[in-house]
Amino acid sequence: MSSLKVQKRLASEVLKCGKKKVWLDPNEIGEIGQANSRQNIRKLIKDGLIIKKPHNVHSRARVRKNQGARRKGRHMGFGKRKGT
Repeated sequence: MSSLKVQKRLASEVLKCGKKKVWLDPNEIGEIGQANSRQNIRKLIKDGLIIKKPHNVHSRARVRKNQGARRKGRHMGFGKRKGT
């Protein structure tokens, strides 16, 4: 298996995102490995062999649970109070 470090770096620059957000199709490693220019990378992106992963969503479940408890008066003791 060839290293796809260069392709991943080029793809991240073309897609304007970090290397972590670039997905390379594991079934097409040979074809992706041949790409050695930004133009080739753009073609692979157009063909769907390289994809920009979506952003991870920060879950607000913990915050909602805590706010519900605060409405009931929990977490409001002297030890939780800051400032004047």
